[in-house]
This record gives sequence, structure tokens and C-alpha cells, in this order.
Amino acid sequence: MNQSIEFPEREWWNAEYQAVCFIALVNGFQVTCAISSAALSVRYGRDASPLTTFQQHRWDLEDEASDAIRDGSEDAQGWVWLS
Repeated sequence: MNQSIEFPEREWWNAEYQAVCFIALVNGFQVTCAISSAALSVRYGRDASPLTTFQQHRWDLEDEASDAIRDGSEDAQGWVWLS
């Protein structure tokens, strides 16, 4: 399936989920993507805040989110979680 996926620079910290959330626009529709603070720490260490860590590794995480979206990896709420 050919999907147009864009990532506007709109990330935020979600305290309830202890995750950095970010938006993907998929053929004009908004999809919420997220990665937990714990997953960021395992991948990249704890040298900075989760939001700063996300921003430093944005391109790799957006590539991974694109693959997950293409694979249809949304949860029951329609979110894409990176592990």
C-alpha cells in the first residue's frame, strides 16, 4: 500500500503514559505515535530528558514509526507505539 506519511514537529511529553508522543499525518489523517521513557532510556541512555532524547534521535524514530504505520501496527486506540 502506498501511503504518504509526514511528521510535523509536534512532539510532547505525556505524563499519564510516561511517553513522548508525536504526530504522523497519513494521507492527511492524524495518527498518534509514542515511545515510552523506558524505551528511550534503554536505547539511548538517560543523559537527557525523554523529550530532548526524542528530538536528538527524531529521524530514526520517525523512520521506525513509518515502518510500523505501513505494517498496520496500531493498538486498539489507533496509536502506534515504538518499543
